Amino acid sequence: MRVILDTNVLLAALISPHGAPDAIYRAWRAARFELVTSAHQLDEIRRVSRYPKLKDILPAHRVGTMVNNMQRSIVLETLPPLPGGLDVADPSDAFLLSMAQASEAEYLVTGDRRAGLLALGRVGRTQIMTPTAFCATLGT
Repeated sequence: MRVILDTNVLLAALISPHGAPDAIYRAWRAARFELVTSAHQLDEIRRVSRYPKLKDILPAHRVGTMVNNMQRSIVLETLPPLPGGLDVADPSDAFLLSMAQASEAEYLVTGDRRAGLLALGRVGRTQIMTPTAFCATLGT
């Protein structure tokens, strides 16, 4: 199964080793699903991890290891524009929906309730859910 993990889920996995994001990250590392990412997301991870509020709790070597591991997954170099009629409350999250469309991923996992991604519920064949719900899907 193909899965997209929002950047907030990936970084949360590094911040807290005892939560749903970490369980999901470990499940991916154990090859329980195929991770879909993009060059845009890898750049976002590098950029966001250097924010003042995060750089002290996210050591650069751990972020670098994550990015290196992710580069071995399905990496979309270019993303299509969103189809007409599909709108997202936070334009900075539009790339996640483009990734879903391009990869036909089964799941998009996000912890960002403010962005409205969860309110969409589904985009094409991609179901959008929380980390806790995805853990239940995985049986972890």
